[in-house]
Amino acid sequence: MTATVTKQVPPEADRRARGVALARSALRGDTLAMNDLLDHLIPYVTSICGPIALTSRQDAVQETLVAVFRGLRRLHEPEALYGWVRSVAVREAIRVAKQDARSNPAELTEVPAVGDPQLAADIGDVLARLSPEHRAVLVLRDIEGLDEKEAAAMLGVPEGTVKSRLSRARAGFRRMWTS
Repeated sequence: MTATVTKQVPPEADRRARGVALARSALRGDTLAMNDLLDHLIPYVTSICGPIALTSRQDAVQETLVAVFRGLRRLHEPEALYGWVRSVAVREAIRVAKQDARSNPAELTEVPAVGDPQLAADIGDVLARLSPEHRAVLVLRDIEGLDEKEAAAMLGVPEGTVKSRLSRARAGFRRMWTS
């Protein structure tokens, strides 16, 4: 009797393979595959847009999906889908967060006072006080796991800018978190 060894594929790899397969079909003009691809990408896009756009998360996700729909035909390598979608999501989340900040400036009375127990309990409040650029760097480095060079390329800024933004973002987050 011969034992059969089956190779276990991690769920993340299955998910990514499904996304790439859907992208290939959509690129061939399959409209149902395009719809399935957009549905498939929602959790991934939300995980990127959420920490950057905060209360405008849904708007950023929607704008990202629209940009993916419009720009997919320019994706020549379906295997690069997730990297491309990540860069679109970061760009749209920053844009939406900046728009939201301009239309809804924070009132100083809304900022929790030092020592307020709500400040330490609510990460969202702390993140909201960082700029969208600082939130984007934190997401790319600490959540997505990109290095400074990759984050710089994605954000279209020099590597040194990413390093300084990351340092300022972490210091600001730490300072606000422990206040």
